[in-house]
Amino acid sequence: MGDSGEDYTGEDYNYTYACNLEYEDLGKLKVGHQQSEPIHIISVVVYIISIMLGLIGNGMVIWVMAFKIKKTTNSVWLLNLAIADFVFVLFLPFYIDYILRDFHWDFGLAMCKINSFVSVMNMYASVLFLTVLSVDRYVSLVHLNWSRRHRTVHRAWLMCGCIWAMAALLSCPALIFRDTLRLHDHVLCYNNFHMQNGYKAAMIHITIVTIRTTVGFLLPLTAISVTGILLSIKVRNSGGSVHMSSFSKTVTAVILAFFLCWAPFHAFSLMELSIHSSVYLHHILKSGFPLATSLGFFNSCINPLLYILLGKKVRHILKSACLNVTKSSLRELSQSISATEIESVPGTHLDSSPDDYLTSSTL
Repeated sequence: MGDSGEDYTGEDYNYTYACNLEYEDLGKLKVGHQQSEPIHIISVVVYIISIMLGLIGNGMVIWVMAFKIKKTTNSVWLLNLAIADFVFVLFLPFYIDYILRDFHWDFGLAMCKINSFVSVMNMYASVLFLTVLSVDRYVSLVHLNWSRRHRTVHRAWLMCGCIWAMAALLSCPALIFRDTLRLHDHVLCYNNFHMQNGYKAAMIHITIVTIRTTVGFLLPLTAISVTGILLSIKVRNSGGSVHMSSFSKTVTAVILAFFLCWAPFHAFSLMELSIHSSVYLHHILKSGFPLATSLGFFNSCINPLLYILLGKKVRHILKSACLNVTKSSLRELSQSISATEIESVPGTHLDSSPDDYLTSSTL
């Protein structure tokens, strides 16, 4: 296995599945490759921005949805969506370190598997939660009687559990095939399909990409588009009895943001399947794949911004919560200062009763 990378050196870039590597891994084997290339610097900047905005924004959404508002099915969907994004951005520093070390993985085999598993699971969980949110929005507006009987918070949590389980199951290939390889003075974190037969390795790769593109993009896009069209027709034909709320508009923006951010990644993943038969695709993928991946990862910090910009109720809740926290902090600070002043008075103690204090102060 140590010599497998030799098929991808020099300037001819002869792609072969003998390496058992996906393109994003193959690109790291190029002789003379440097992390200082502009594309990778841009990726690092995007990752850093995603971490800062993602931790703060998704943290605030989790706080609001979990503790500051009444539990509804909508808040359950948004809470779990925020949790998926929050956990994902916690692992982004590993990607940053990997790039800045010139694609040298320094965290061991287990973290190589877990890091990839979390990123893939976030993608699946996010799109599945958005799909359920879209279908639930359609049902709640069009089938009122049914939704009043069956649309409960308890069932929403059960559905969330099923979504997490399904996302974890779909992400298992990362735990199975992700591996580390020492190549010269670098350690790569890559996909090792454990196949000496290049055809079988290619089939595994094609199967993984096909499932990821179909379940993680095309089927959800179809379901969301159909429910959106049906809902629009219902609103148009309702004569004003059914209308789109500000929450529905926010959900629409969140869904559009997800598919716009992840569409380039899935497009390049499909192109990657043909790179072994086309040398020209290498240059396109080399430039586009890092940026497409960065854009997909950036989606994890967009949702909170959309909630704040488009959701009046969310803005009001955040404003009230921030004011309450500020007032509470000032109150505690004032009490702390008062206690300090009392302690500084000679002959007084905090555990003294008010009468003792009055007596001692008059002596």
